[in-house]
Amino acid sequence: MNKVLVSDLLSQRGLDVLAEGDDFEVDVDLNLSHEELLDRIADYHALLIRSATKVTADVIDNAKQLKVIGRAGVGVDNIDVQAATRNGILVVNTPTGNTIAAAEHTIAMLLALARNIVPAGISLKNRSWHRNDFIGVELYGKVFGTVGLGRIGREVAYRAQAFEMHVIAYDPYISTSAAERMGIRLVDRETLFRESDYISVHTHLSAETYHSIGASEFALMKPSGRLINCARGGIIDEDALYRALKTGELAGAALDVFEDEPATDTPLLDLENFLAVPHLGASTSEAQEHVAVEVAQQIINALRGQPVANPVNQPKIDPRALDILGPYLELAEKIGSFHTQIVEGRISAIKIHYSGTLFQQEDITPVTVALQKGLLAPVLRDVNYVNAPFLVKQRGISVTETKSETEADFANSIAITVTTDKGEAVIEGTAFGKKDLRIVRIDQLHINVRPTGYILLIYNSDQPGMIGLMGTILGEHDINIADMTVGRSRLGEIAVTLINVDSPVPRHVLQTIAEQKKIDFVKQVFLA
Repeated sequence: MNKVLVSDLLSQRGLDVLAEGDDFEVDVDLNLSHEELLDRIADYHALLIRSATKVTADVIDNAKQLKVIGRAGVGVDNIDVQAATRNGILVVNTPTGNTIAAAEHTIAMLLALARNIVPAGISLKNRSWHRNDFIGVELYGKVFGTVGLGRIGREVAYRAQAFEMHVIAYDPYISTSAAERMGIRLVDRETLFRESDYISVHTHLSAETYHSIGASEFALMKPSGRLINCARGGIIDEDALYRALKTGELAGAALDVFEDEPATDTPLLDLENFLAVPHLGASTSEAQEHVAVEVAQQIINALRGQPVANPVNQPKIDPRALDILGPYLELAEKIGSFHTQIVEGRISAIKIHYSGTLFQQEDITPVTVALQKGLLAPVLRDVNYVNAPFLVKQRGISVTETKSETEADFANSIAITVTTDKGEAVIEGTAFGKKDLRIVRIDQLHINVRPTGYILLIYNSDQPGMIGLMGTILGEHDINIADMTVGRSRLGEIAVTLINVDSPVPRHVLQTIAEQKKIDFVKQVFLA
């Protein structure tokens, strides 16, 4: 008999799905304290939670029979996934259960913003009848821009097309052909902000996207433009948004999510051209039922040894292969992430060249999957080792592998070429032992970089004083340099400088570096 503990409130339909199995015994015990959970967990094979229960490492260590943890929702920040993986416990979530709810909510916010639904309704409830104060604008024929064409972004785009809007999108991680099949025109970021009448945000929050929509983006938008964010708080610089709405630089904005929640004190709430609701994107009875049924079915499949739809942590691979390929799994994932964070243009192809005798003898599939996961992780919240190849294929990105015997300077190395509509970029890496990972080449420039933490990538003229200039700027802003390497082909030509720093470099500091003479390109990369 499989014992399942449900420790957070779950839709009854999900509980019914579990109860239908003759081989399942389900206990619902809400509001368990941490100590009570520690005492109880040893008896169970599955734990089903939402956001309230904290599944910490000590809980997992006490879970001697636990095989699967199910999260009814997307986020797994309340689960120690690493501890679960170490203990061979599968973690599953439900990233698709709220897709329709979030998409419909975005359209609801769009319509309410365009037609002044909230202020007009409040006015009438206050017994006022002033129709001319609430003249709206139509959606028909307008340009709808979506930042991100992931699962929810696509559903929103389909609904915008139903209003006969012209949909454009910025998403460098989907191919032009895949977007064209959806009737969507891919554009660069600046074009999206310039051309759109309405802009909706559909990307997750990361170091790269934090405050990525701010004053400079608002300056590009039409004065009649309107902005909607039902994705994640923090993507939009709310102070800059307040100024843009206050001065009339933007016609309106609607937010479902905020950087700090609950957002009851934000000055945005004082503006008449601002619409807000308290994070209701997934708050429908249908969505809550969907995630409950979805997670219940995954619990059943996991305990019966059947495939699950949304595994969060890495599936097991042969221990011997893991011992041999482990460093290259990590290296490939880091190189993929590095590529995504520096790439210019839309990715259409990935080529992985495995060099060395190690890769002649071993199955390289896990390494290729790790690369794809790393490539998508900076832009997709729910990517994992199982769904990464599917998501890459879905975006119209081709993946090819080649092998050769030992070449160049390293016993074994992997060189990853990413092709975009603006050209190709190559990053090569190797491993010295099991823990010493290095990136050793970018394009044709040889380097020696530890792929960890915050890294600045700078293309600059190879001339005296450049290293001192960069170091001085960072020092003036209290940013400590941990390591630095320079790669160049010939004296006096373009060099690539990579700087490992101990803390993130703010955008204005990056801008200061970029504005210096003889510096052509600056990007910040974060590798966990």
